[in-house]
Amino acid sequence: MSLKKHVKLGLSALALSVSLHTVAAEDPIKVGILHSLSGTMAISESTLKDTMLMLIEQQNAKGGVLGRKLEPVVVDPASNWPLFAEKARELLAKDKVDVIFGNWTSVSRKSVLPVVEELNGLLFYPVQYEGEESSENVFYTGAAPNQQAIPAVDYLMNEVGVERWVLAGTDYVYPRTTNKILETYLKAKGVSSDDIMINYTPFGHSNWQSIVADIKKFGSAGKKTAVVSTINGDANVPFYRELANQGIDAADIPVVAFSVGEQELSGIDTAPLVGHLAAWNYFMSVDNDANYDFIDAWVAYTGKEDAVTNDPMEAHYIGFNMYIEAVKKAGTTDVDAVKDAIIGVTVPNLTGGYATMMPNHHITKPVLIGEIQDNGQFSVVWETPSTVVGDAWSDYLPGSKDLISDWRKPLKCGNFNVVTGTCGGKSDVAAN
Repeated sequence: MSLKKHVKLGLSALALSVSLHTVAAEDPIKVGILHSLSGTMAISESTLKDTMLMLIEQQNAKGGVLGRKLEPVVVDPASNWPLFAEKARELLAKDKVDVIFGNWTSVSRKSVLPVVEELNGLLFYPVQYEGEESSENVFYTGAAPNQQAIPAVDYLMNEVGVERWVLAGTDYVYPRTTNKILETYLKAKGVSSDDIMINYTPFGHSNWQSIVADIKKFGSAGKKTAVVSTINGDANVPFYRELANQGIDAADIPVVAFSVGEQELSGIDTAPLVGHLAAWNYFMSVDNDANYDFIDAWVAYTGKEDAVTNDPMEAHYIGFNMYIEAVKKAGTTDVDAVKDAIIGVTVPNLTGGYATMMPNHHITKPVLIGEIQDNGQFSVVWETPSTVVGDAWSDYLPGSKDLISDWRKPLKCGNFNVVTGTCGGKSDVAAN
């Protein structure tokens, strides 16, 4: 073969390589959206799906990332916890998504966890949860207990003078684990077992008459009483309605909720809720230019002047921007490269500060206590002076207090026991 033919063949191969590289670079970055659009959790999760679609649209208007557009892939796990796992597998194995943003309840996240670990996917989880978990494949952009539950109890105890405590939750892992932490914390603060009432109800519970009567009786012992609520989904509406029906208002027995935000209050009669409290890391009423810009964009996107924003939406805003920055930093959407790149990434939050992804895959967040107003908004009555680092493992549970999580090399462990010097291995099991 002549030298000329060799050169021509070499140039042809180079041209083909460049062409294939260009095509690959122009392939969209697929973003899986795993939120319930039907069932009991749709009241909360459907808005998060729309939030992700807006964020993707905004990023594409900026040119995408790495010269590639983002393509949303939306599925409906329908508030069915096993179906979450099936849909996550479908997104990763069939649709070949690069990242998933999704889930609300912890039971749905626990369902998805083994799938994203097996298939080495990325999941950004935007809702407050019970902690006691740190996965290499999950980024927890909602609050851990030390970023919501513990500060809320401190506020009620120190600022309101609460002495008796009703821990009321939906019957699944998040409320049960959170209340286990809170019960231990309260007892460490000197609260007697007789001054703690714990109650669980199923998802979608609607008949609150006898339970509220029990709460009313419990609060009539002459000590200031409060309800710490981990009730989730559409069960909140009849719960607050029954409190009002039985003449219990916020001045008598205040409720601080961890799963009631602006979205849950929209479209319902807020009169029974006025004066009650919620603990979050963001409220729509925060006076901040970045927040106003986000609200304006959301109103324009939905076409609804009365559209509301809430805490999990901000968590998706933070998580999405962290993912984009990590992809830029890594120069690729490769999962392992993004996992390494994202630790230490800092982006603006919507309350006037910044959020940083920590080595335990949790982020820094301020803590806010808001009082429900008659317009369905919250007036901030208390906040931490600075951001709080999310703690994957509670200091108040015997099996957890000696654990740390650090996904950086060389440790790369989600549950390292600092006393025994061992790694437990599994992301949601305490190391002994």
